[in-house]
Amino acid sequence: MRMEAAMFYDSYLPDALRRALEYAGDGGFVASLPQLLKARVDADYDNELWSNWFFPYTEENLVSTPGGNRVIVTVHGGGVFSTPERYERLFRASTDRNSEYGFTGLFAGKLSQREAHGVLAGRMPDGAEVPVYGFDAFRRGIDTLPRRYAVVTDFETAKGSACGYIDFDTLRDDPVMIVRAGGAEAASRYLDKAQVRNNTSKMGSWHPFNNIDTPDQAQTRVPALAGNRGGAGSEDDDGHLYGYDTDYGIGGDSWFHSTSMINVARYVAVAPRDPATGVRHLSFMAG
Repeated sequence: MRMEAAMFYDSYLPDALRRALEYAGDGGFVASLPQLLKARVDADYDNELWSNWFFPYTEENLVSTPGGNRVIVTVHGGGVFSTPERYERLFRASTDRNSEYGFTGLFAGKLSQREAHGVLAGRMPDGAEVPVYGFDAFRRGIDTLPRRYAVVTDFETAKGSACGYIDFDTLRDDPVMIVRAGGAEAASRYLDKAQVRNNTSKMGSWHPFNNIDTPDQAQTRVPALAGNRGGAGSEDDDGHLYGYDTDYGIGGDSWFHSTSMINVARYVAVAPRDPATGVRHLSFMAG
């Protein structure tokens, strides 16, 4: 058996996620943001992982602790929005401002009180319990990270993170970048590889935490991973790098920069496959 990855794109997000989960099955997984970044580090620059954009199996939840402190709970590997059905509930919710499961004004997905309390404690709606790490401990490094886990960052710390086209050296110590990448060492490895690709001095690192209009409403966003087909890197400061010939980096600071929960989606799923029983690795060449 060997692990094989496949991409799943659809103009309707729940269908893309459904197909990715079906491919992964019980023995595989849908790739989180740290896993996508790790795969890029291991891949050549001409690999499709670098030329395309992806919707990771990662989410950033704004919730409040029992003491009233606002925090960002980042879940890698499947959180509240880990199923197509949860997205369907979001899409079909009432547009009334008081709807428990609808969109916020800036198109984040609202969380119910039960979901917010659960994700803060590492209890996911599918019954899974995942380890939850505080940011300071996570920054220092966790010896062995599981495939699915959460990181809690103080909301003010997240708001203070760099946002825009940022120098690579600044990003190496940036809280949002460290959490999204799966740790400080993982972030540094990815930034090294990304900087060399286009020989740039900056990379796009976007987050919405300075622009949230309803901070007392528990809510979720998914940070997207951009790519490009050999065009310009994240170098300009005008905020308009997008499309296959440019690269705006990671995450987003508005609905346009992919923090919206209603966009099209492209997932990567990984699953065990037996090469001897499939046709993928056969050449079909005569002679």
